[in-house]
Amino acid sequence: MLSEKTIATIKSTVPVLEVHGTTITKRFYETMFAAHPELLHIFNHANQKQGKQQAALANTVYAAALHIDNLAAILPVVKQIAHKHRSLGILPEHYPIVGKYLLAAIKDVLGDAATDDILQAWAEAYGFIADAFIGVEKEMYKQAEQQHGGWEGFRAFVVNKKVQESDNISSFYLVPEDGGAIASFKAGQYVSMKRELPNDAYTHIRQYSLSDSPSKPYYRISVKREDGRDDLPAGKVSVSLHEHLREGDVVHLSAPAGDFTVDLEDTRPVVLISGGVGLTPMMSMLHAVLEASPERPVTFIHATTNGDTHAMKEQVSALAGRHPQLSVFYCYTQPTAHDRALKDYHKEGLINFPWLRTVIPTTDASFYFCGPQPFMKMINRALRVFDVSAADIHFEFFGPAESLNDGQEEQQETADTV
Repeated sequence: MLSEKTIATIKSTVPVLEVHGTTITKRFYETMFAAHPELLHIFNHANQKQGKQQAALANTVYAAALHIDNLAAILPVVKQIAHKHRSLGILPEHYPIVGKYLLAAIKDVLGDAATDDILQAWAEAYGFIADAFIGVEKEMYKQAEQQHGGWEGFRAFVVNKKVQESDNISSFYLVPEDGGAIASFKAGQYVSMKRELPNDAYTHIRQYSLSDSPSKPYYRISVKREDGRDDLPAGKVSVSLHEHLREGDVVHLSAPAGDFTVDLEDTRPVVLISGGVGLTPMMSMLHAVLEASPERPVTFIHATTNGDTHAMKEQVSALAGRHPQLSVFYCYTQPTAHDRALKDYHKEGLINFPWLRTVIPTTDASFYFCGPQPFMKMINRALRVFDVSAADIHFEFFGPAESLNDGQEEQQETADTV
């Protein structure tokens, strides 16, 4: 346990971290990668360039300091990050490296304000927190390897089928190259894919939600091609998968991970809300709920630009035809003339509070949502306005977590960091 002196010292740094946290984490990553470039094989370079990783880590450090006297309060964060660490292959030997450069960054940024007492307290606190992560991740590694069909590290999978689902999303059906069994997963989980790109010195690892039922003999991932825009470069890996990954090619995956999963024991109605490629974990959840609880009411709401970008529409419509307890609603922000002629969507423009209230049958339900940050902010705010219990609101960010800026608990804002 941490001493009272250490706890008090860490608590005293909370205001400083609130102001200088991101500057510290930027310095941390700069110096760590300069000394250990091999770690660039693990970290997402795009998130680094966009500053998302630095901001997410700053939030985590801040939350750890704020709750240092009650770390159980951030246990959900520990588990969420540990899932990501296990999927990436973060090992116990990486933690001393992180600790060394994090403390050095605190010293560099704060200068004389980082007294010996403060640095000693943070060294002690970091060691305590690192041990917690290592312990949790040890059990996760064990479970991933020892479960039926499980494996250690990354395993070779063959692209059995590639399907273009929309103008910008393609699905890849993956089966193990060795012909063996595959581990089951909980609907909503993801796999990490390790990919090497031509003329790139570093390996890239990306997480992709599993988009089909856990009962299938394959894994399906559905990937949006990120072509980039003025303020955002194209996604190297997603473009590579769309342009170059063919049926018969081999990719390498870690075992399924993640704690954004649908509760199949809950018998109340479930509402699944997605925007864009946030559809992918919702598809897995939809299949799982319909298979496990054929009578459970499900409301499925999906927002996208138009019919050209609407992936898996036929699959969802077919499920709705077979399951009368499934209600489906589509929102197109910019429908085409063809969409308007077909009249097969339910709202034009952005989802808003009044419309959402008309399609959600009850607030006594479990709500799951995923999509771009502005979309998630709106959905989260709406559910709060509708007095949905915080325990019934579940969401996931693709990549490092960002703030929804509506008073959410720190543990929801700081996941998916280091």
